[in-house]
Amino acid sequence: MLVKVFVSPRKGILDPQGRAVAQSLKSLGFDGVGQVNIGRYIVLELDISDAEQARATVRRMCDQLLTNPNIEDYTFEIAAARDESPENQSR
Repeated sequence: MLVKVFVSPRKGILDPQGRAVAQSLKSLGFDGVGQVNIGRYIVLELDISDAEQARATVRRMCDQLLTNPNIEDYTFEIAAARDESPENQSR
């Protein structure tokens, strides 16, 4: 299964990188830009055929290693193959 994990700062957590990008965009003349958050995008290939088992495995991976649960949130999509539509999951 193909898994796409999207990691972002939790609401209310200071994001200095996002703030710097927002300021830079404004200084370049992009006046309509509000808050900017910088996150991570992780792609995993799992050798698991059961969708429920894959979801549980990805949640454990995110909670134990891929994210910092104190300051980050994540969502993920799982597809059985690269050409199938993803199934969205979030926390």
